[in-house]
Amino acid sequence: MIQTVLKRDGRIVGYNEEKIKAAIRKAMLTTDLGEDEALILKIADRIGVTGKESMTVEEIQDRVEVELMKSPRKEVAKKYIAYRNQRSIARRAKTRDIFLEIIEAKNNDITRENANMNTDSPAGMMMKFASETTKPFVDDYLLSEEAREAVRNGYIHIHDKDYYPTKSLTCVQHPLDNILRYGFIAGHGESRPAKRIETASIIACISMETAQNEMHGGQAIPAFDFYLAPYVRSSFIEEIKNLEALAGKDYSHLYDAHIDDFLSKSLDGLEGEERVLQHAVNRTVSRVHQAMEAFIHNMNTIHSRGGNQVVFSSINYGTDTSAEGRCIIRELLHSTYEGVGNGATAIFPIQIWKKKRGVSYLPGDRNYDLYKLACKVTARRFFPNFVNLDATYNQHEKWRADDPKRYLYEVATMGCRTRVFENRFGEKTSVGRGNLSFTTVNIVRLAIECMNIIDPEERIASFFRKLDTTLDITARQLCDRFEFQKTALAKQFPLLMSKLWVGSESLNPGSTIEPVINQGTLGIGFIGLAECLIALTGKHHGESEDAQALGLKIVSHMRSRINGYSEKYNHNFSVLATPAEGLSGKFTQKDRKSFGVIPGVTDKAYYTNSNHVPVYYHCSPKHKAKVEAPYHALTGGGHIFYVEIDGDATHNPDAISQVVDLMDKYNIGYCSVNHNRNRCMECGYEDATEGLEKCPQCGSANIDRLQRITGYLVGTTDRWNSGKLAELHDRIVHK
Repeated sequence: MIQTVLKRDGRIVGYNEEKIKAAIRKAMLTTDLGEDEALILKIADRIGVTGKESMTVEEIQDRVEVELMKSPRKEVAKKYIAYRNQRSIARRAKTRDIFLEIIEAKNNDITRENANMNTDSPAGMMMKFASETTKPFVDDYLLSEEAREAVRNGYIHIHDKDYYPTKSLTCVQHPLDNILRYGFIAGHGESRPAKRIETASIIACISMETAQNEMHGGQAIPAFDFYLAPYVRSSFIEEIKNLEALAGKDYSHLYDAHIDDFLSKSLDGLEGEERVLQHAVNRTVSRVHQAMEAFIHNMNTIHSRGGNQVVFSSINYGTDTSAEGRCIIRELLHSTYEGVGNGATAIFPIQIWKKKRGVSYLPGDRNYDLYKLACKVTARRFFPNFVNLDATYNQHEKWRADDPKRYLYEVATMGCRTRVFENRFGEKTSVGRGNLSFTTVNIVRLAIECMNIIDPEERIASFFRKLDTTLDITARQLCDRFEFQKTALAKQFPLLMSKLWVGSESLNPGSTIEPVINQGTLGIGFIGLAECLIALTGKHHGESEDAQALGLKIVSHMRSRINGYSEKYNHNFSVLATPAEGLSGKFTQKDRKSFGVIPGVTDKAYYTNSNHVPVYYHCSPKHKAKVEAPYHALTGGGHIFYVEIDGDATHNPDAISQVVDLMDKYNIGYCSVNHNRNRCMECGYEDATEGLEKCPQCGSANIDRLQRITGYLVGTTDRWNSGKLAELHDRIVHK
């Protein structure tokens, strides 16, 4: 006798013979003889009594077909079979429609979910085909019932769900020194240790490209200047040796010569060894510049993930005060300022300046001149962004100015904003660590469900009860994903789990990655704090001190709960100020469908990213900083502060440094500056002329705006989804 039924989505439910009766009755009603209630009862009874204790839906439907074919009403069997086929086609129709939109290269939110991916290319199409068919598999077979329902009802969003079955991790900060010193094997080729700056530059690219194919998130280098500095000196020695060969003299005593700064200078008036030394310096600087130029060019042209997107790459630098490290920084900035190709702004890597008092920020600091250069470059090229090592939560008790490996104790960030620093299972560091996976909570929906409660105290209390329930589900879902990820074998990630991830040197190819991945983080994010507060109080945190107080209470509560999950589940949980791209409009669409258009809440095509003041709200940079800064201390999984400035910033680097000063004043962790940049899509010409419609260089009218989407740049807004395009349209200048 049938007791339970296994449904197509993986759920097990109790057997209900009424569903069998209804299906047979529907088929009979389409025939000339109509329904036969006695036969319906007879068939339903026979199937229920003779069936196995547990059966699948398909097995039960097969039995219905057999019983109908044995009955006098064989024409009903044909109708029933046709009905089953129609239902099967209907279930596949959504996938069919999605596939057709991909095939026809339509510009919509499915094909434009990730602006860095060219889904119009064959490789991009294959990626989307795989993505859209994998997500239902995850829903049906890898998620718990409560997680599946939370996703279906729009309470949570599981990021990179299409990569879930691969067991891959999100991101990692590359300990590049391991690669440069010892080399690595990628595919069939072997990369030998670097000896000169050109090789080091190429290996840095290959390291990030290779790891990108093993992961679903971004790749970053936490101390680009420190890692490449030794190869400036080795290249300098190589130049000295070339001069030895040319002159037939021994200059080996110059190999370790003290050089305060690697700066190109004229050789006029120089003689003897002084001339030799300066010539070697000049040649070295030229080589470093070319190597940095090649690095930037390669990071904008080499493709990963089946060849359909460039690497999500970030580099952190700014605190190496050695002559060699300063040379790396200076030439990297010069190359960035010059641009790539015909002078276009480089999209990748996202560059991040490490701001540190006494090192790279204040007049008199060894790297102050390079900091000013960084501001100049940002004013023209958007990068570098700035991470604040002086923020109270970014400081490390082991950091020492005279420590040659002090970068181990400096926080580094992903360009999108992801931050990894604190660690329950080892050294507090960013190096060799990253995020494992993250899930975002739709706090707006929770607020909407409470907004009609008249009593304000009960309204807020109800919201927090709903928030706690949703956070509990999210934590369990992330733990389930961790349990799945940890079963992966090291050989599935040949570079990540041999040279990059902290502790991976203890693994052999057949080992699971379980012993080391707890060094990473599980992130619980949130989106739409502004809309959440409007639903609960009528105003957002940028316009109301009461709303700001509630906003801080909400995120502080999340922080407290998530700290509790770290203790309960023994993982590195963190709060993430979600960098929503594809998600920006998904929650909104679902909530508008459920609740209608609510002014200030669901009346736009997007929810405001994380804890930001809404992009449409007119306020000064100072006001925005005061409002958003307190949230940075609460969001250890990552955060960012944006400022939109007016007009052409190219000749106004002071505007950039003023924003960095706000970071210093208000304890902000990470920031970037947006400004206007037109780009001709035909010849690559760029300028900041407001409302430019025709390229002054080639005459083309194909002009696009180069803009940030969630922390990284996109060369054309044609690849932006509707939610982010709507947000871009609403952005106002902060002044």
